[in-house]
Amino acid sequence: MIIRAYLRASTTEQDATRAADLLRSFCRGHGLMITTTYTENASGADSERPQLRRLLSEALDGDVLLVESVDRLSRLPQPEWEMLRAEIKTKGVRVVAVDLPTSHQAMSPKAPGQKQGLSDWMLSAINEMMLDMAAAIARKDYNQRRQRQAQGIEKAKSKGLYQGRPRNEVKRKKIAELLTSAQWSTRKISGTVGCSTSTVQSVRAELRGAGLLHP
Repeated sequence: MIIRAYLRASTTEQDATRAADLLRSFCRGHGLMITTTYTENASGADSERPQLRRLLSEALDGDVLLVESVDRLSRLPQPEWEMLRAEIKTKGVRVVAVDLPTSHQAMSPKAPGQKQGLSDWMLSAINEMMLDMAAAIARKDYNQRRQRQAQGIEKAKSKGLYQGRPRNEVKRKKIAELLTSAQWSTRKISGTVGCSTSTVQSVRAELRGAGLLHP
């Protein structure tokens, strides 16, 4: 059985490998080992994550996509989650989340020629429903945290306390180097440097304004 572990953290300040030991221990408990690990720092609200894209491009029918929890895989809006889930299902990849017991059945490989029975179909249907619920909760949590953050910023602004997020000049320098020396897309640069696409666009605008980058 091929097990592809996916580790994600939202920002470069967070440790994306934090759950690596947990996933390895979980696999050992099922008598299995992780085959490949994909690690990245990117928002779960972005469907075009480089390492997730790589995982899905390399995955084959019957492989397991292992995550600590569903929110590591998705904080996407419902339409985008449904597209991602459909892509995963079409490839025959099975999602297993450590904190979602209904998904653990995928860690028990079937004997050659063994057919799926009624109980297997029912468990699969229940697991799909639970995955959808977990993804919906992850998105709700994401929206609530952003709303609270915005409210906190507005409150700080009203008191004259908010100075904005400090610029990461090291990252901006690296972005500038990539923009001027390589024909890379905005998304590829943001994934490589570990920043938002808006930051890349901001640096691009500054370079163009200084005449260092042509439109």
